[in-house]
Amino acid sequence: MVRMGNVWDRAVEVLRGRSSILGSIAVGAIFVPSLVGNAVSTFLTPTPGANVAASTGLLGLVLGLAVLLVSIWGQLAMLAVASDPATTRADAGRQATQRLMPAVGIVLLLGVVFTLAFMPLVFILMRAGVNFTSPNAMQTVSASTAGSASLYILVLMVLGLVVGARLLLLNAVIVNERRGIGAIMRSVRLTRGMTLRIIGLMLLFALVLLVPMIAVQSVFGLVARLVLGGDAPGLVTFIASAAGAVVTTIFSVVAAAFTAQLYVAAVADKDGASIGI
Repeated sequence: MVRMGNVWDRAVEVLRGRSSILGSIAVGAIFVPSLVGNAVSTFLTPTPGANVAASTGLLGLVLGLAVLLVSIWGQLAMLAVASDPATTRADAGRQATQRLMPAVGIVLLLGVVFTLAFMPLVFILMRAGVNFTSPNAMQTVSASTAGSASLYILVLMVLGLVVGARLLLLNAVIVNERRGIGAIMRSVRLTRGMTLRIIGLMLLFALVLLVPMIAVQSVFGLVARLVLGGDAPGLVTFIASAAGAVVTTIFSVVAAAFTAQLYVAAVADKDGASIGI
C-alpha cells in the first residue's frame, strides 16, 4: 500500500538533493514562459470591440502556443529528474523532447473530451432560448433551467476531481515508460485505491498555492500601483502576475517532486518494481 507520508518524505529528499537541477528547469521552462504568457494576455490580447491589427492577434496566438509547449516540456523534464536520481539535466531534456509530442497529443485528446463533456450544458441553455452573444444572457434563464445547469456543473466538478486524481501520474508514465495513449489507462491503474487521498491532496495543494499567490500578487500589485500611479494599469497587472508566477514556479517544482515519487511508489506497489529508490 502506498503511504502518502512516505511519498512526501521521499519528495523532500528529492528537493534537497536535486533542487538545483529542478530549479534551473523550472526557471527556463515554467517561470519565463509564464512571464511571456502574462505579457501576451496583458499587452497583446485584444479587448472586445478594440481595433487591433491581425498580426498582433496572430503573434499572441503563436506565443501562447509556444508557452504551452515549453511548459509541458518543462513538466516532463522535471518529472524525469525527480523520478530517477541517475537522470542528469541533459538526460531529462532529451527525454522531455522525445516525449513532448505524445504528451501534447494526449492533452489535445483530453481537451476534446473535456469540451464534449460541456456540450449537454450548452444544449440545455440553447433549449431554454439563451442567446450566447448577449452579455446579459444568463439573466434571462428560468429558475428550472438554472437549477439543471447548476446540477450538471456540480456533477462535472466532482467527475473532474475524480478524473484528475486518476490521471495525476499521466505525465510521469509518458516520460518514464514511453507510452502514448496507453498512458491514460496505465495512470488509472497505478492510482487505483488512492483516489480519495489524491483528491484530498489536490485540494490541499490548491489551497496552499492559492493563498500565498493571492497575497503576493496583491502586495506587488499595490506597490506597483503606488509607484506607477493609475496611468499604467497594464504594467501594474503584469508586475502582479509576474510575482504570482514566482510562487507558481516554486510550487511546480514541489508538485513535480511529489508526483514523481508517487509514481515510483505506485509502480513498486502495483508491479513490484523499483524506480529511483
